[in-house]
Amino acid sequence: MPSILTKKERNEELSNLIENGWEMIDGRDAIYKEFKFKSFIHAFGWMSSIALISEKLDHHPEWSNVYNTVEVTLTTHSANGLTKLDLALAKKMDIQKNNQ
Repeated sequence: MPSILTKKERNEELSNLIENGWEMIDGRDAIYKEFKFKSFIHAFGWMSSIALISEKLDHHPEWSNVYNTVEVTLTTHSANGLTKLDLALAKKMDIQKNNQ
């Protein structure tokens, strides 16, 4: 089972994600980001690509989609908070978005 991020990992790695638009959720050890796309088909295509990545990582996001917007929350339920899996998936999401 993945372990909760250490204070050092949070300071080093989480700060990079926050600079890239991710934010901590009040009252929960989780991060959130809203992704905007040109259209629904672009948003859905991005979600499909992330679904494949998520399966490979065996780590799945909480997300919702309305037209061109995808809202994402990441946390590791089995660990009850943020782990390296969340950081890895967040980085991959940002990379996939930047490649569109």
